[in-house]
Amino acid sequence: MTDENGEDQEVNISENKKLVGDSANDILSDATYESIIFEIFYVAGFEPNQNTVANFESFLENRLNKPEGITIELKEIESPGQDAYSVEDIAALEDTIRTEYNQDRRLAVSGIFLDGEYSENTENGSVLGIAYRNTSFVIFEETVQSFSGQAFGPSLTVLESTVLNHEFGHLMGMVNAGTPMQTEHQDTEHGRHCIDDSCLMYWTAETGEGLLNMLSGGTIPDFDSQCLADIQANGGK
Repeated sequence: MTDENGEDQEVNISENKKLVGDSANDILSDATYESIIFEIFYVAGFEPNQNTVANFESFLENRLNKPEGITIELKEIESPGQDAYSVEDIAALEDTIRTEYNQDRRLAVSGIFLDGEYSENTENGSVLGIAYRNTSFVIFEETVQSFSGQAFGPSLTVLESTVLNHEFGHLMGMVNAGTPMQTEHQDTEHGRHCIDDSCLMYWTAETGEGLLNMLSGGTIPDFDSQCLADIQANGGK
């Protein structure tokens, strides 16, 4: 990477290759990083719509303490040409296309909107997104679009926004994954999720089948009061 004077600068990319939740406080607070940049890649035809990006920006502004600003950059990539992607496939793809890493007082996050589906899908669950590193997430946009097109289903904006906010919630350390709980509310049966079935961090927000039921009202869920208390106690808003 180069600095503001165009000179080469050493960057420790290992800081962006840790476990999900390891950078929760860095993401939420301004203690170490005063700004944050999102490098959002998408395969042609699978770009998040403008309303989704606007919703995400509002979501971030409401929850992150970043006085020097939040930047979202969208970048088109060619399709890797796979029908299904494993976590290893996605991480390898990120390593070839990512250009933004933590630098000085600015934290960097990578997101990828992919064609194809998750290789771990089952007959009972079609995964819509996963967080897989401390500053990395993927949205299986082809799968998201397939569910948004179903009769009486929620709009694409509502589906995309819910999945995007949910996966970033995991990077924020939710639930009990880098952001300590203020009260007991982890749904341990379903991993790092909230027990409140109306909360953004409820486990069904990760699968198409579950999310269609969860979004019956057609609105984007938010964090419940318990998740909000955790976020605020760890440096967020």
